[in-house]
Amino acid sequence: MRSPTLLQMACFVIAIPVFFTQSHAQVVPGTGIRLANVGDDFEAEDWKWIPNGAKASREQDGAVRSPTGYSANRRWFESPKRGMPDVIQRVETPANGIPGSKGALRLQTLHTGIPGRPSNQMEQDDFIMSCSSRIGAISVSRNPSCTVRVWFPPFENWENRSGSHFGYRIDLKTTITEKKKRLFFTKSVKTPESYWPGFFVEFHSSHDPRFAEDEAVLLIRGNNGGHEVRSLEITPGWWTLGMSCTSDGRVHYYARKGVENLTAQDHLYSSFPYGYRAERFATHFFNSVNNNDGRTWSTPVIIDDPAVYSMR
Repeated sequence: MRSPTLLQMACFVIAIPVFFTQSHAQVVPGTGIRLANVGDDFEAEDWKWIPNGAKASREQDGAVRSPTGYSANRRWFESPKRGMPDVIQRVETPANGIPGSKGALRLQTLHTGIPGRPSNQMEQDDFIMSCSSRIGAISVSRNPSCTVRVWFPPFENWENRSGSHFGYRIDLKTTITEKKKRLFFTKSVKTPESYWPGFFVEFHSSHDPRFAEDEAVLLIRGNNGGHEVRSLEITPGWWTLGMSCTSDGRVHYYARKGVENLTAQDHLYSSFPYGYRAERFATHFFNSVNNNDGRTWSTPVIIDDPAVYSMR
């Protein structure tokens, strides 16, 4: 069983906001040792993205179009499943960012999906941190976590579309048991499984008759069944987002306005997403989402200081 795609989860969430559930045995994201061989602060003025030609679209048509894109510092790579945002650009850190930060990274996309074939549907590109390829997947017994600062522009600069605009997720590994039919019997077989819990930011446009004014909400993906849970209202400016995994296989979600470190008071939700118990943390990554009509740019989002931590 695979996790639902973004398109399968695109319906609006009407759940009542849920906060501070299952608050015991948590690890605040950013706790422990910051892993120096992964992560980025974008302070190097020569930071560069190397796109390597047309983007991948294996999810849609099976084409990876190797070689895929990567950053010159080898800390980021293009998703072979969905491809990379069209703009991956080091920029000056917006006001009120991390004290002392001079550089951050702008993510924005236009041509999602299959190159040269606008679908007129909501699609996404992925921007992925090189983590397991550099240090190996991290056992949840080490209580891994990740954090990032994200800057959202004023609402008048968002893509004028109600729906998901930006995602921040983690790549987790577990083991599932599947029933395999043999000639005269059924056998239980353990197989590895990947899944991708995290956050999506959903925009409600005032041009949509369902909404009186522009607003954005943070959706948590997800609950034990994999469904999204409505959380905080997101306002323009800087936010700190983070997720942690504990040794029981649960995922814990945190967020706060501003760039300060997360605390226990910033806990939003905890779950076994899709009913899975995490075994290993592979990486964290970002989704740029738009209506793939060949003309409409996604909402420009700026990220800074994405990092991975573990307790040992």
